[in-house]
Amino acid sequence: MSAPKQTPSDPRSDAAHADVGIVCALPIELAGFLNRCEHVRRYTGGPFVFRGGRLNGVRVAIVETGPGLSLAERGTLALLDAHSPDWVISAGFSGALVPELQRGDIVVADRVRDWQARELAFDLTYPAEPERGIHCGRLLTMDRIVRTIEEKQRLAGETGCLAVDMESFAVADVCRRQGRRFLAIRSISDDLTEDLPPEAIAIFATRGVRRLGAVAGSLWKRPRSASDLWRLREHAQGAADSLAAFLPPLLMQLVPESAAAPAPKPR
Repeated sequence: MSAPKQTPSDPRSDAAHADVGIVCALPIELAGFLNRCEHVRRYTGGPFVFRGGRLNGVRVAIVETGPGLSLAERGTLALLDAHSPDWVISAGFSGALVPELQRGDIVVADRVRDWQARELAFDLTYPAEPERGIHCGRLLTMDRIVRTIEEKQRLAGETGCLAVDMESFAVADVCRRQGRRFLAIRSISDDLTEDLPPEAIAIFATRGVRRLGAVAGSLWKRPRSASDLWRLREHAQGAADSLAAFLPPLLMQLVPESAAAPAPKPR
């Protein structure tokens, strides 16, 4: 079937329009993915950093919001307003709540729940491949970092969720209100083999200068934290590499190959 004639009112004829919008909290989460994109441009809008580029003809817009629900909600609204993407993906790191998930595994959410037991389900059929580290199930969003094995196990028993993050419910709720198609794709950065170091709360829950201050302060107060922070960085990089490998073929499934033409949405 041929592509419909473009008109000025058709968002696909707008150079700012994106086929896929991605919401992340921290720059490290999608740095590897961006390295695979072409013609990447960066700009700021309010407190948010935006990046846009192309991946095999798929137009991608990314907003880096900073951690937490409020920023994720505001950043998603800004992304929709600026780029009107056909799909919105909440992508980034998460902590495993069950022992089956290991660092670097991918979780594709079929529903998202928050700590107040509100839950959003969406029509998604994605084949889980545990042997390849790909899992599909419920994702929990909390208002804080879950640091210890003990608390992760408790939350798994109470909620039935596979993994936990701090943004996906907010992004999903915006997409529900705006009638946008949504996915949550999370890469496991910490599993149930060890607690996160205390400094993780300050580092992953802050941004910019405050994060640098948290790192410097931890090194001053607890010199042995240097090795913990280095290991934390390695785990985060491994999770980012997994996202960078998983996202490109997924995007090609979401957007027809002829989208660069552009093409009509699949039914």
